[in-house]
Amino acid sequence: MFDELTTKLAGVFRKLTGRGKLTEQEVKDAVREIRRVLLEADVNLAVARDLCKRVEERAIGTELLQAVAPGQQVVKIVFDELVSVLGGPNAGGMQFPSNRAAVVLLAGLQGSGKTTSAAKLAKFWKGRGKRVLLAALDLRRPAAVDQLEVLGKAIDAPVHLDRAATDPVALAEKARARADREGFDLLIADTAGRHHVDEELMDEVARVQKALSPGESLLVLDGMTGQDAVEIAEAFTKRLAITGFVLTKMDGDARGGAALSLRAVAGAPIRYLGIGEKVDALEPFHADRLASRILGMGDVLTLVERAQERLDHTKAEALEKKLRKDRFTLEDFLGQLQEMKKLGPMDELVKMLPGVRLPAGAAVDERQLRRTEAIIQSMTPGERNRPQIIDGSRRKRIARGSGTTVQDVNRMLRQFEQAREMLKRFGGKRGRLPMGMP
Repeated sequence: MFDELTTKLAGVFRKLTGRGKLTEQEVKDAVREIRRVLLEADVNLAVARDLCKRVEERAIGTELLQAVAPGQQVVKIVFDELVSVLGGPNAGGMQFPSNRAAVVLLAGLQGSGKTTSAAKLAKFWKGRGKRVLLAALDLRRPAAVDQLEVLGKAIDAPVHLDRAATDPVALAEKARARADREGFDLLIADTAGRHHVDEELMDEVARVQKALSPGESLLVLDGMTGQDAVEIAEAFTKRLAITGFVLTKMDGDARGGAALSLRAVAGAPIRYLGIGEKVDALEPFHADRLASRILGMGDVLTLVERAQERLDHTKAEALEKKLRKDRFTLEDFLGQLQEMKKLGPMDELVKMLPGVRLPAGAAVDERQLRRTEAIIQSMTPGERNRPQIIDGSRRKRIARGSGTTVQDVNRMLRQFEQAREMLKRFGGKRGRLPMGMP
């Protein structure tokens, strides 16, 4: 996400940071370069121009030019302006009435990820203790009903559907009545999409919106389409009362132009980011955190929240007790690797750590993690619990069973010993385990 933009902005800032002084011309040259980088990232021209104008106005002044670290001041100014462009604090959002279900209506074009986003949103709010009902209102595409039904079963969320229905408004009203009658906290309505914006689509969604009176009407947009997504947002917001956007496929968008342009051009805030295909790959949007990621400053808050939501804390407590007794085994090591995988791709996790930046084009080798898992899973229970018994012949057998080499097995065992020593030091202290452990 935003790899190209982050890398290019880092190149601009490298020329500024570390200098004792900056001239006015150097600041202007840097701002001009920032504008070029934003345009290459498919940011709307007017948005890029206005942002850079504000940066230049703030950056050119005696306070900055005489500052001890003027380059860092420029970075701070760019950060502030990015937060402003992205919409500032994410005020508002979901409100849950005490006497009936809250309603979220999802609109968008076919192929934008609307139905999958409905399930992701249901999973997100179920994880926060809400009872969620999904409504399959896309009667134009039979596969959409089937898809939502399958996704609903996968996340254990009921789906209100009627394959014989022909009127989405009547079906929406029945779904709303069921949600209120059965005490659901939230109704998420998946409406019909088209391959392009047309009057028929707008009219149908508008009628469903009027029938449901949703607290949130979210437009689902494919983040990889760049300025096309912004144009679609403009078209929808002219006809519908859109309260926010869901940007999907952001894990595959290296440029980020849509995210940086939406609020300024279409007038509504981004509410959620889709960051993968799995049903838990949805994040609430925070302008300051995203700006921090774009500038390569990491996003520790999101990483911590993700760990709190996805990791098994009973396992963490059991592990801590083992560490205090120096009983950390390869079985525990395997369990920790599998817990880490719940947090998401390693490339993405690394980018959330402040001060850690992979070289351009570099990536974390996920295959190494899979090899480690295969090696441990090729061991007997006795070998996992007593790795000291693993002699040369056992190493050869383990290598054959895991499709690796004896050198790979040796390397993994060394890594295990290093991890055990590190965890022993942490485990001997009161308090939480280090980041990366649940």
